[in-house]
Amino acid sequence: MSTRTTVRLTVNGRAYESDCEPRLTLADFLRRNCGLTGTHLGCEHGVCGACTVLIDGASARACLTLAVQVDGVEITTVEGLAPPGELNTLQQCFREHHGLQCGFCTPGVLMCATELLKENPNPTAAEVRRGISGNLCRCTGYDAIVRSVLAAAEAAHENSQESVS
Repeated sequence: MSTRTTVRLTVNGRAYESDCEPRLTLADFLRRNCGLTGTHLGCEHGVCGACTVLIDGASARACLTLAVQVDGVEITTVEGLAPPGELNTLQQCFREHHGLQCGFCTPGVLMCATELLKENPNPTAAEVRRGISGNLCRCTGYDAIVRSVLAAAEAAHENSQESVS
């Protein structure tokens, strides 16, 4: 006999409520119960970073987090970085600077880079590499990802300078 638990989350600003098994991971909850498939499942051991989301603004592995553990909190997934059909500055820089190839790791990298840029709006290349070090990418060699994050930081800096002028 399985016991089901009601989980209530706010994901990308929208409230979700669903009954689920207590052992259901947040990644599976997001994909199955919310229909948000941008959170990718890779290793399911917390090693690859493809499932990274922001939980109350801090990056976390959705494959290692149970949905019941985050009942009542704010989750941001890659789908919540920009309005539907649009790209935010970081996503646009990934597009312009070829920061993705197959795209499997991209959602997790974007979430870690989002947290990094929030905490450090002007990172060095070494700081970007450290900030995304928990995300495995088998395609890019990371150089294009680092260039993309640095370009986003520069674009944000330029935008803030324009608004001051």
